[in-house]
Amino acid sequence: MTGAPRQPRAERPRKSVGPEASPGASTHRVRGRGPQMRVQARTMLKGMTRLISRVHKLDPGRLLHTGTQAPQNLTAQLDDQVSSERPRAISRTSENDPAKHELRHEGQHYNIPLPDVKAVFPQGLPPRYVKQVKTFNEACLMVRKPALELLQHLKNTNFAHPAVRYVLYGEKGTGKTLSLCHIIHFCAKQDWLVLHIPDAHLWVKNCRELLQSTYNKQRFDQPLEASIWLKNFKTANERFLSQIKTQEKYVWNKRESTEQGSPLGEVVEQGMTRVRSATDAVGIVLKELKRQSSLGTFRLLVAVDGVNALWGRTTLKKEDKSPIAPEELALIYNLRKVVRNDWNGGAIVLTLSQTGSLFKPRKAYLPQELLGKEGFDALDPFIPILVSNYNPKEFESCLQYYLENSWLQHEKAHTEEGKRELLFLSNSNPGQLERLCACL
Repeated sequence: MTGAPRQPRAERPRKSVGPEASPGASTHRVRGRGPQMRVQARTMLKGMTRLISRVHKLDPGRLLHTGTQAPQNLTAQLDDQVSSERPRAISRTSENDPAKHELRHEGQHYNIPLPDVKAVFPQGLPPRYVKQVKTFNEACLMVRKPALELLQHLKNTNFAHPAVRYVLYGEKGTGKTLSLCHIIHFCAKQDWLVLHIPDAHLWVKNCRELLQSTYNKQRFDQPLEASIWLKNFKTANERFLSQIKTQEKYVWNKRESTEQGSPLGEVVEQGMTRVRSATDAVGIVLKELKRQSSLGTFRLLVAVDGVNALWGRTTLKKEDKSPIAPEELALIYNLRKVVRNDWNGGAIVLTLSQTGSLFKPRKAYLPQELLGKEGFDALDPFIPILVSNYNPKEFESCLQYYLENSWLQHEKAHTEEGKRELLFLSNSNPGQLERLCACL
């Protein structure tokens, strides 16, 4: 079916702004309402011109956040300036001696010299914290209330009385291990001998070599784990090993023995060079330190991270595939004796840890839940110290510390909106916040 051909539409005459209308105006055409639209366009153009000129003249140190967005390079420059001036007073303290830390230092980071890190912490620092130290080329710990409380207890301790047990507990990722490290650093600076077990859970699972004990056939030796611990113990306490003398004679085999009155360092060397004897060497070191701490020649700190591993179950099995109980492991058997409070001249600081904990609910964190009845009764009495999530001051300080070190690169990390989002996602949990910031 055909029809009449369509007639072309008549073009509607357009109004133009050209030389005919205004000789000084632009030659671009503006569609719309004519004169009214042209007035609005000119007004907007003048306003933008004024705004840009003001931004370029503005003092960077006085720029305030307004509804108008400044150029990106200027904003970044200003944020860098602010983060390098004001936040440093919030996130850091110049007082690097843990013995002088007080409540006014709460929430601030103090610096541990890198040589001290190698000497005091050959083991025991969390792996993610170690990576952070290498990245920032500095080791900083936040001064937190649980550590301050514990420091106050240690300063007021009567060492003539039996050693007091302190148990740090809290939800996963709240910073129990780093609070323990704060205490260890304090004791090391006060010239204490530090007996540090960085993760007791490693002694009850995934053991690389398990041998029947030569001292007691009912127990099992863990020579590789014992030799590693002896090496780190020597690094942290070498100055004491020549001063402390053995009070007994120890026979290793038909040819080798350590005479009474020998330096304790000889026992350590025996365990390091004769790996088969390493477990027995650890037992002797623990016994000698516990016995001699009451003489007053040195102060002893027993620090065990994940002490709940000493009671409960293991993943290790005998030749007949039956499970091995913790007390059947010589290392655990001797460690249980050290955390008893039947000695004086020191203190016992312990943490409860869900990380690596075996056969326990993931959200369990209370002492009764992680220790069980046997462990709780063995440690009772003790002073519990809760390590909780960051308070607002600590949260702000942590963010500022990350910003100072350019750990947070996201463009919104400096804004209040960005902080609120990190607060919501992490729930102020130190571990979760660190993982979130590592991705930004």
